[in-house]
Amino acid sequence: MKTRIEVDPLGEKVIPEGAYYGIQTLRATENFPVSGIKAPLPFIKAYVMVKKAAALANAEVGWLDEKRKQAIVQACDEILAGKLLDQFVVDVFQAGAGTSFNMNVNEVLANRALEILGKKKGDYKSVG
Repeated sequence: MKTRIEVDPLGEKVIPEGAYYGIQTLRATENFPVSGIKAPLPFIKAYVMVKKAAALANAEVGWLDEKRKQAIVQACDEILAGKLLDQFVVDVFQAGAGTSFNMNVNEVLANRALEILGKKKGDYKSVG
């Protein structure tokens, strides 16, 4: 199996190359395996709609360039159309204020946007 290495302040983790989630999501699945139940589709789509709106708003005020905006919006639209739904792997009861699920969404969107831009997954600085 092909893999990639991602690094955060806690260290590094091996991520399956085909995964669109990243290190924060992997840590959440390891640390909070509560029920084995994933987030429901309407919840995922609602989160992605908010992320799409944020990308559009950030571009409108000049905080996000057109190229990155388009990649993020395309990634959002693909998920809203039903693609990559298997990448939302954080347990629905992962506790807290939803930080782990938010990071799961961020990583999936960022990695798909990176792919659209012709960059490698995990190169988050290129889309953030």
